[in-house]
Amino acid sequence: MLVLLGLLWSTLHFGRGMFVRFDPAAMPVLDRSPWQIPYYAGRTLLRMWMAFACSLLFAVGVGYLAAKNLRARALILPALDVLQSVPVLGFLSITVTGFMALFPGRLLGVECAALFAIFTGQVWNMAFGFYHSMVTIPADLQEAASTYGLTRWQRFRTVELPASAHSLIWNSMMSFGGGWFFVAQSEAISVMNKDIKLPGLGSYMAQALELGDRSAAGWAVVAMIGLILASDQLVWRPLLAWADKFKIELTESAAPATSWVYGLLRRTQVFAWLGERLWRPLADRAWRAAATLPAGAAPLRAVRSRRLWQAAVALAALWLGWEVLQGLWAAAQALQGALTWARLGHVVWLGLLTFARVAAMTVLATLVWTPVGVWIGSQPRVARFAQPLAQIGASFPVNMTFPILVGWFVAGQVPMNWGSIALIAMGTQWYILFNVVAGAMAIPNDLHEAARVYGLRGWSRWRTLILPAIFPYWVTGACTAAGGAWNASIVAEVASWNGTTLQADGLGAYIAQVTKSGDTPMIITGIAVMSLFVVSTNKLLWRRLYAYAERRFKLD
Repeated sequence: MLVLLGLLWSTLHFGRGMFVRFDPAAMPVLDRSPWQIPYYAGRTLLRMWMAFACSLLFAVGVGYLAAKNLRARALILPALDVLQSVPVLGFLSITVTGFMALFPGRLLGVECAALFAIFTGQVWNMAFGFYHSMVTIPADLQEAASTYGLTRWQRFRTVELPASAHSLIWNSMMSFGGGWFFVAQSEAISVMNKDIKLPGLGSYMAQALELGDRSAAGWAVVAMIGLILASDQLVWRPLLAWADKFKIELTESAAPATSWVYGLLRRTQVFAWLGERLWRPLADRAWRAAATLPAGAAPLRAVRSRRLWQAAVALAALWLGWEVLQGLWAAAQALQGALTWARLGHVVWLGLLTFARVAAMTVLATLVWTPVGVWIGSQPRVARFAQPLAQIGASFPVNMTFPILVGWFVAGQVPMNWGSIALIAMGTQWYILFNVVAGAMAIPNDLHEAARVYGLRGWSRWRTLILPAIFPYWVTGACTAAGGAWNASIVAEVASWNGTTLQADGLGAYIAQVTKSGDTPMIITGIAVMSLFVVSTNKLLWRRLYAYAERRFKLD
């Protein structure tokens, strides 16, 4: 109870700073004292979890709709392709002014823009992962649910959500790390000739990098590592230990995942008391109310509810379509007279250069991290120490490595056109690792035992068991890694430290440059070209691999 009260107090304490008055012309300078880091870390952590809650709701809702409705899938998947390719700076350049106008004179407008930016850095990977888990649920489980006459909610709660638990948790870990990756860009906003720094660990890092303050940067690194390790022990490891019971297998693993926090929560009396005195009576009362409905009332109520839902969806679709048309018309007016064929050709050429870096990163990350991910996922004892290390690597902002990497590039005379590939990989290779780990952990133990009985080793084991089992997860990881790489190119193609700036030739550096200068027509052009590359790649490659995995490698 004391812990729960402490969490509530912390939320109120750090959330209070979101509602203070705000003047863009008189932004206070952040205090670089190490004693302010706990407060900044708390503000950032609150933003991260608020954005994650929104991402989880969006991913589950949209992923479920795409998996269950073919018409919705035809619209949702291309929309996700476009949205995951739009860079965080692109969202910021659009949303900051709107949110500030929505809450005039209050910091809440900028806070909402930062939350939305962190949300866009987290949600797409979770949505793709949950959707693909839904479409690869074994057919015998779906048939059993139909045989027992389960309602949609019962089927979702007892079959579909448990079957997707491992993928959803690991993708949530990766997405949370993706939020850390862009936290500096979300809190230290430089768009439309405005420099706004929200109190937080990301803006603290950005200010330390701008001033070349190694001491402040070091304290920020220590604080971030502490938050990542605390999140691993208090949130993610207990969730993995809890989700281990949802593996689709006939025999239990000899070394299941464990967590001291999960064990403590299972022995805590307050949750047992709440379940016995609150949740169970409410559930029983709901069942009794449903049982006492007159004959025909439930179907009639279901029909009315369905019609109301369809009407609400239709109105929302009409409103969204109208807003999209207005946005396209405004974009066309902004581009009129400002965009020439020569400038468009130059932007497309820069997009081809960035595309080559993204492809190189995807291939290299697959070759390096697939065997590592299988090793971690197949050995629970290894996962206990490798999991937090992977989270630190996934969550660590690339720009915090600039003091080392920029010095290496300058000393070794490494061109930034090649060095940026390493910087892009440092931010996006983890999508492949985390999804491969999730796939390896989801392999049923009885299949491992069957492989041992048949004497499968080496390449034979990989070819007949491991690669088919992890292939659907790898497709999700590679697709989101490639989409995230386009986004990360904005950070990775321009590196600055203490007066030294290295810039690669690419679309990411171009978007960062025009966003900072507030060149709206070229911002629109850069984002449109980047979206076109991502959508084309997903349509021609990743969608076909998704369909192949769904058809060939379901665990039926």
